[in-house]
Amino acid sequence: MFSDKLVAASSGRFAVRDFGGEGRDVLLVHGTGHNLEVWGPVAALLRQRFHAVAFDMRGHGQTPVNSKDAEEYWRDIGAVSAALGLRFPVLVGHSAGGYAVTAFAASGGECAGVVIVDGFVLDGRETPEGAHAWDIPEQQLWDMFRYGWKTDQESVEGYVRDVCAAAERDWLNKGVPPDLIAKFTRRSFFRNGDQWLRRPTMEEIRTAGRPDPGKLIYPSVDIYAKIRVPMGFIFAKDGLYKGRKQEVQVLSVQGQGRIFLEVDCGHNVPMLCPGAVAGMVEKIASLPAF
Repeated sequence: MFSDKLVAASSGRFAVRDFGGEGRDVLLVHGTGHNLEVWGPVAALLRQRFHAVAFDMRGHGQTPVNSKDAEEYWRDIGAVSAALGLRFPVLVGHSAGGYAVTAFAASGGECAGVVIVDGFVLDGRETPEGAHAWDIPEQQLWDMFRYGWKTDQESVEGYVRDVCAAAERDWLNKGVPPDLIAKFTRRSFFRNGDQWLRRPTMEEIRTAGRPDPGKLIYPSVDIYAKIRVPMGFIFAKDGLYKGRKQEVQVLSVQGQGRIFLEVDCGHNVPMLCPGAVAGMVEKIASLPAF
């Protein structure tokens, strides 16, 4: 069983799901366009040994706050952890959430380790946008996901049915259980009066996806050298970084307490290979601090 709540943190109110369990705290951070529902299969395994919690990032799901700059969404990790009373959690981030946990750890944020799930930054500061998961033309995002769509409840349910029906022809959702697709798709609509808003909006993506190159913490490959906690790198064979496996492997041997794992699936690893994610969390949690 789990419990849902809206938590007041120092940076705003966040929709949180406590999946239960006892042991070390684990905080699960989803990627762009997703929400806390995607972590259900992973959390079901984690709560046998850990205390698993997930939240909807700002601009996503049922969290009411939106981004005003490009750093808020990853800095929220500290605010949410503090509001929940989590102590040195293991942070697990998928896709853009992978960068979020990376940036938080690199900034000196309090955590016991990070697990990055097919969410890497592999280029230097001169070409970071080319490797950023959000650097996709807005028209393409609309065609693929209808981000920012305002509609009524009946249309929401029709859209959920259509997404589930098309899953086996969709390179992202292929192989994901239809009931799980329905859950995270439905949760991506936020009620605003009589309308439902598909989140994130284009404005959210625009704001969060354009960091300041003058900042110390920036989505470029040099960020990994700033991290001083154990790290797990989960590389999806058919994911967003297909063809760049060697670069990820290099990162996994450039520091103490780093582990590389390749999984034979597409980008949506938490829903396709939850056992691999839970297993990596166990390994990272078992490593000593340094």
